[in-house]
Amino acid sequence: MNAAVPRMLLAMGLAAVALAPAACEHKPKETKETAMTFTLTSPAFADGERIPKQYTGEGTDASPPLEWTDPPDGTQSLALICDDPDAPVGTWDHWLIWNIPADRPNLPEGIPATETVADLGGACQGNNSWPKIGYGGPMPPPGHGVHHYHFHLHALDTALELAPGADKAALLDAMEGHILAEAKLTGLYSR
Repeated sequence: MNAAVPRMLLAMGLAAVALAPAACEHKPKETKETAMTFTLTSPAFADGERIPKQYTGEGTDASPPLEWTDPPDGTQSLALICDDPDAPVGTWDHWLIWNIPADRPNLPEGIPATETVADLGGACQGNNSWPKIGYGGPMPPPGHGVHHYHFHLHALDTALELAPGADKAALLDAMEGHILAEAKLTGLYSR
């Protein structure tokens, strides 16, 4: 037998032993379960269903009510981004709001379009793609098909030191390294 074959088999065996602990690693049970139970819903529409007209540019353009459950332990604040990846010019940002108090279980309908929201513990709102402060509802071009509006709720391990009026790029930069979990809700709309 060629002397190189046993050395090659030994090397393969050592590599397998070295990789075995990495394959067995997992997140702590509590974190994994908490992340699975962190959910975002709306009493106005179910995930994957049409957003009612009142929450769109064709209606009153009010922000929809949102509710969530079980942010993970260590959550200090929440941040929400709503965007439309189906827009003809690329992803269109509809709403940015951060520093939502960690103990809040919801956002009521019709959040005012102000830089800070006193009723939400001073939560800050950013510029959407129009650009303007606050929520701007779905208003896709007529005949452009169904658009998907993604509401991403991030549980953060800190309150963000980000001034109101920031854009999504600045918000994402500020959140980097601080996201404990994300919950998502998708609504549909077409004209």
